[in-house]
Amino acid sequence: MTTTLPKIAADYIRATNNHDSAAFIACFAESAVVIDGGREFRGIDAIKAWSDHEIMDTQVTLEVLEVADHDGEVTITTKVDGNFDRTGLPDPVIIDHNIEVDGDKIIVLTCRLAD
Repeated sequence: MTTTLPKIAADYIRATNNHDSAAFIACFAESAVVIDGGREFRGIDAIKAWSDHEIMDTQVTLEVLEVADHDGEVTITTKVDGNFDRTGLPDPVIIDHNIEVDGDKIIVLTCRLAD
């Protein structure tokens, strides 16, 4: 486990918390894939549509609780807040963000409820 976020992960968290759509999308490679709650979004256009609706519009914020690096894949455990529908979700909402990187861009982001 580490306490320091890699740059791209820090950029991802900062863009989310600042509700900065352009900075958020800039974190991803053109062919990136996001898997969120079992739904898959491929490519920048699909990721932008997902993030605009699921993150930016609902003013999601992420409080980093833990960071782990497993052979180049970073897992960030966060407490999530915002104006989203919490029906069926635990309180608090704790999400693991698994990030795979190529160079300085996210190529795969998987978001799921933490165990």
